[in-house]
Amino acid sequence: MEQRLSWQDYFMANAELISKRSTCDRAYVGAVLVKDNRIIATGYNGGVSATDNCDQAGHYMEDGHCIRTVHAEMNALIQCAKEGISTDGTEIYVTHFPCINCTKALLQAGITKITYKANYNPHPFAIELMEKKGVAYVQHDVPVILLGEK
Repeated sequence: MEQRLSWQDYFMANAELISKRSTCDRAYVGAVLVKDNRIIATGYNGGVSATDNCDQAGHYMEDGHCIRTVHAEMNALIQCAKEGISTDGTEIYVTHFPCINCTKALLQAGITKITYKANYNPHPFAIELMEKKGVAYVQHDVPVILLGEK
């Protein structure tokens, strides 16, 4: 009998799949907010709703960052805010280590654990904040999962 996916692999695989919706080719990022092993929101990086995104209008670069894009983590948090869903005590699975601004937003939103796949330029202050707040951050690489195969 084949072994079931672990919760970690399941949520990270979802983040990977969600990243395929990204509209910024600088990084395809997906995020999954989880509470009590249930997905409460997802997000991917892309432009503000109903505006041109990077794929349509190109990158809007400032200080080495594309400011046209809303990050995946922020989009997941915003989805919860719009729907009135509490994020206090939740975990996030994200394909890339969160930037400093996303880290601050996640901490303010009550996230208790950040699981990421790619170690994408982790800011030392982001790590310092996580440690001060007692928020676990764990790198987890999910094995390749092919849809339709068991």
